[in-house]
Amino acid sequence: MTRPVAPRNLARHPPLLAPAYRSSVLRAPDHARLHHAPTTTEMTGPAFGHTPPGALDHDMIQNYARPGKTAIGPRIIVHGKLTDADGRPLPGKLIEVWQANAGGRYRHKKDGYLAPLDPDFGGCGRCISGDDGSYSFRTVQPGPYPWPNGGNDWRPAHIHFSVFGDGFAQRLITQMYFEGDPHIALCPIVQAIPDPEAIDTLVARLDMAGTVAMDIRAYRFDIVLRGRRQTMFENRAEGL
Repeated sequence: MTRPVAPRNLARHPPLLAPAYRSSVLRAPDHARLHHAPTTTEMTGPAFGHTPPGALDHDMIQNYARPGKTAIGPRIIVHGKLTDADGRPLPGKLIEVWQANAGGRYRHKKDGYLAPLDPDFGGCGRCISGDDGSYSFRTVQPGPYPWPNGGNDWRPAHIHFSVFGDGFAQRLITQMYFEGDPHIALCPIVQAIPDPEAIDTLVARLDMAGTVAMDIRAYRFDIVLRGRRQTMFENRAEGL
């Protein structure tokens, strides 16, 4: 049975055209959307590719480092639970993350920011949610970086998240920010979201209970797929 999609909530989702976010001027559609129903293969095909996650895929401090080396930057654990609208855990889901390094630079040939690359940091990882919906990554806290939007705009420190369902066509993408970052309030991308509560769902909280003394701090970021407390997803603007 196909679940109906709720109409887009313009009070919560950002408009497709947000002039302060300059890229949206070029990307905003000029014509009405066309709907193509996904194929059975797209909805039921394997989500994990040809190989399961490796032993260090969830550990970005180590997964790209040379022998005897570790990634440079403040060490953090990012953890939380993946749940549905009723708080029920969602086990066995592939969660992927990618981010800039501690200096705010991505390992990408088109990233021309002046901050140096870290030879021991690749910037991506993945894991499978546990029976209770929990997930956890070890990484370094990414740095903010400038972007050519309004002359002096900076992206807040953030980590990109992708959550796969039971097939590749079931994929949700969002960004996680860090509690207390002053760039959150200044970022035109974040501020394109009209509902402050929706922005708040994107902010991870410092978790001292999960912090390991003299080693690594922890941040908690729970992901809710539907309902009033739904996490804001970039690629599901059509409804809740």
